[in-house]
Amino acid sequence: MNGWAVFGLAVAGGVGATIRHVLDTLLTPRARGRFPLGILIVNLTGSFALGLVLGLALDHPVAVVLGTGLLGGYTTFSTASLDTVRLLEQRRFGAAANNGIGMLVGAAICAVAGILLARAFTG
Repeated sequence: MNGWAVFGLAVAGGVGATIRHVLDTLLTPRARGRFPLGILIVNLTGSFALGLVLGLALDHPVAVVLGTGLLGGYTTFSTASLDTVRLLEQRRFGAAANNGIGMLVGAAICAVAGILLARAFTG
C-alpha cells in the first residue's frame, strides 16, 4: 500500500468518526437518552453502505478507502457493545437485548441489502 492510500485511509477514518459523533450527538437526545438511537442508526446505515460499496467495487482501491477508512471510522462495534453493557447495568434488560442482538442482526440484514442492491445495479 502506498503513502497516498494510507493518507486516504487516515483522512477517511477521521471524517467517518466525525460524522458518527455528530449523528450520535443529534439523534440520541431525541430518544431522551433512554436508548442509544444514534449509534444504532450509525451502525445500521454504515453496514448498508459497506455492503453497497463492496457490492459495487469489491476490487477497486476506492472501496478500501471508503470501506475501511470512512465506514470503519463511521461505524463502531465497541460503542454499541458499551451501550449494551450500560443498559444491562441499568437493569434495562429488554433494551439491552434489543440493542445488542438487534444491532448484530440488523447490521447483517443491512449489509446483505446493500450487497443485493449493488448487484441489482451491476447485473
